[in-house]
Amino acid sequence: MPLISQFYGILIYLYKEIGGHHKEPHIHIKYNEYEMSMTLDGKVLEGKLPKKQMKIIEAWRVVHEDELKASWYAYNNDGEIIKIKGLE
Repeated sequence: MPLISQFYGILIYLYKEIGGHHKEPHIHIKYNEYEMSMTLDGKVLEGKLPKKQMKIIEAWRVVHEDELKASWYAYNNDGEIIKIKGLE
């Protein structure tokens, strides 16, 4: 599970999803004891985050939408890990 971005204590990971249970491109997010899975278009699949961190993730997702899609597909198709810059 490679870490693709990290900022404000938030960690964003990818998993290999061939045959996975979510069936759509998504990321896994960890913040302290919270964990969440979210599609690349922002739909929450599982888990939750505090409201403040959820707003930060949504802003990051919108700013880096194209990079996020490229990273997910590169990892799941070729095993290539593309890191994405966090918010500053």
